[in-house]
Amino acid sequence: MRLTRVVPLVLGLLGLVALAGTALGAFTDWGLEQQTQLGNKSQPLFGVGQPLTASSAASITQAQALEDPTRLVTLAKGLEASVVAAGPDDGVGPNADQMVLWPPSNPTHIILVNEEGSSEPGLQKVDLATGEATTILTGIDDNDPVRVTPWGTIVFGEEASDGAMYEIIDPLDPTLEGTNLNRATQVFTPSTTKIKRIDGLGFNAFEGLAIMPNGVTYYGNELAAEAGAPAGAYYKFVPTTPRTPGSPAITNLSQSPYASGKVYALRAGTNSNNGQGFQYGTGSWQELVGANGQLLKPLAAAAKATGYYRPEDISIDEAALAAGNVRFCGNDTGRDSARYWGETICFTDGTVAASASGSTTPQVQLLVQGSQAINMPDNIAYQPGRGNWIVHEDGSTGAQPTGVGPNNDLWDCLDDGADIDTLSDGCVRIASINDTTAEWTGGFFDASGKNFYVSIQHNISGYGTILKITGWGSQG
Repeated sequence: MRLTRVVPLVLGLLGLVALAGTALGAFTDWGLEQQTQLGNKSQPLFGVGQPLTASSAASITQAQALEDPTRLVTLAKGLEASVVAAGPDDGVGPNADQMVLWPPSNPTHIILVNEEGSSEPGLQKVDLATGEATTILTGIDDNDPVRVTPWGTIVFGEEASDGAMYEIIDPLDPTLEGTNLNRATQVFTPSTTKIKRIDGLGFNAFEGLAIMPNGVTYYGNELAAEAGAPAGAYYKFVPTTPRTPGSPAITNLSQSPYASGKVYALRAGTNSNNGQGFQYGTGSWQELVGANGQLLKPLAAAAKATGYYRPEDISIDEAALAAGNVRFCGNDTGRDSARYWGETICFTDGTVAASASGSTTPQVQLLVQGSQAINMPDNIAYQPGRGNWIVHEDGSTGAQPTGVGPNNDLWDCLDDGADIDTLSDGCVRIASINDTTAEWTGGFFDASGKNFYVSIQHNISGYGTILKITGWGSQG
């Protein structure tokens, strides 16, 4: 009797195990299942239809790109591209990089930098109505970053190893058109007081900038690690006289918070426990004495600042800023030839009010780990309303490591949610370039979060190309 009762029980347990095995078999690759679910829920999560499942394998001709510049891109379902400026008639620099809308309210122009040498257009304005580009300034070298400041100016700068930042007031003033800078002597021709080099930030390979309302500014060094030299560091500028947030726009560059201040470099870890192996977690700010008008990299090395592999663009978390807190995210681009795919990291530094000091406690956390798919992230854009991050790829063109395509993509990444880790809750591919010679760069949203402006840099047409991508759905 006892035996006959045990046998059905055992068989019953085996049946349950078999059923469980069948159920588990449906999810033998849970990561792939999650990726599939991201695509299935792309409308509520990302505001787009079905995302792209793979990079483009196309490479259109120069004639095709000139005839219709929107053919340079393949987009996720629901997204549409239109041309802001392109081709020989508009005259945008072929390496147009970062861009901003100007004026900030009711913009009529895009202000952009062109990443070429000092003899080429450096700073340009593009009429949104006509697409026509006009050069404001030549003479600056290897240009990359540009931002609108909270005090009503524009700052722009150079990615050269000895690069400088500049500030301009009233950039649409027609008398500034065609201004030339002698980079060695800092003489502007014709003479002007509306453009000025910012020595307070030091000299650096500039790219990403996060400018707080009080003038505190965070930025990185875009250089890679080399034999005997550390990789790029992250910095913080604190004005001698912090700006009162909400103050009126300045009327003269002498009133800028960049007139004077201190520069600090980020050291992850503690003063007694830091160095190789520390990239994330809490850290401290190390003052770089004498940074004004000096190269920052050797000063950062002497201060034992933490090195990251080619810090690129930075974008502010605008929801955190609206709550009075400092948070921004940026990309360390890595190097695909070494199969180091790069990463997106996020920084916090307390409240905006407290940030005007070198004694705050910064924290760095990984948001997106690069991969063969998300390869060498470069530019990044925060999407207002939705709070997602658009990550631009800058992978090598032409021959690639096995499994990596030569066409660069745009990725739409969720921020970290309420789960137990600090990582993005997932990314989907929303666009790919149909040109193996080109890269995405300088992309940014307007205040609505529904209009995305982006440059297709050094593309097959041979001319600067700026597109506007629309079609994002509800911002819920």
